[in-house]
Amino acid sequence: MRGQRATGCAGHSGRDLLNGLLFISPWIVGLGGLLLYPIGASLYYSFCDYSVLQPAEWIGAGNYIDLATDEVFLKSLANTLVYAALALPMGLVVSLALALLLNTGVPFMSTFRVIFFLPVLVPMVALAVLWMWIFNGEYGILNHYLKPVLAFVSEHLLGGRPIAPPGWLSDPLWAKPALVVMGMWTVGNSVVIYLAGLQDVPQHLYEAAELDGASWLQRIRHVTLPAISPVIQFNLIMGIIGALQLFAIPYVISPTGAPARSLYFLPMYLYDSAFTYLRMGYASAMAWILFIIIFVLTLVSFKMTEKRVHYGGE
Repeated sequence: MRGQRATGCAGHSGRDLLNGLLFISPWIVGLGGLLLYPIGASLYYSFCDYSVLQPAEWIGAGNYIDLATDEVFLKSLANTLVYAALALPMGLVVSLALALLLNTGVPFMSTFRVIFFLPVLVPMVALAVLWMWIFNGEYGILNHYLKPVLAFVSEHLLGGRPIAPPGWLSDPLWAKPALVVMGMWTVGNSVVIYLAGLQDVPQHLYEAAELDGASWLQRIRHVTLPAISPVIQFNLIMGIIGALQLFAIPYVISPTGAPARSLYFLPMYLYDSAFTYLRMGYASAMAWILFIIIFVLTLVSFKMTEKRVHYGGE
């Protein structure tokens, strides 16, 4: 009897395992065919001379050696890192400041939250076209309102010396700051995440700090920021990934990266190498370099913030 019972249990467990595998088989096929295989193939092609139309030819580290002396690659990589260095801290500060304001008890708060989140829902192509007109140096609405301000400054502070408004997207000096401003338009996603974290901060901590005579700035520094530090860390990681993968907006504004390739970012060069020049192996090498940069920066950010991130049980 015991042997029959054990055999029956084993058969029942085998059927359960088979049924479970059948249920998750779409996910397994998707993971293997749409994620694991492309990752492995791109790693292999990064060591090959592969033009898509011809069989891949193994060349070892040739693509990586060529990238080390490729001026366009180095320029696009520098543009990407500079943009990330500008956009990441500004995005964190602006989104946190907006979340703190929206977390107060002012009237119509839900309406304001919707307004700040709506730009996230706008397609990137439409957003890029909109900001192209805003930043137009000759006819843009930004310079239209900036000209009277500069005229006032010129007349009253500079003794009549004329000041021309920036060319924005036509000036290499102002092109990347203009993109950073565009990026601030879509911080609503981070704002919503910050709001969720702010609403979980225990109210008694604020009351205790207020009884101790802490100012509003001290309450933010010693109560709010430590309490939402895991949320800040999450937004930091997502910001690093997003900033280093910037593609849609600059590609719509200037597919060639003009002016003077100041808007030519690494994902754009990767796309052109793969689908315009049909250098898929070269593009795969760029993709892995970008992955390594993101991975290293993510590890560094975890290491730098591990002692400053506090969870509820700590």
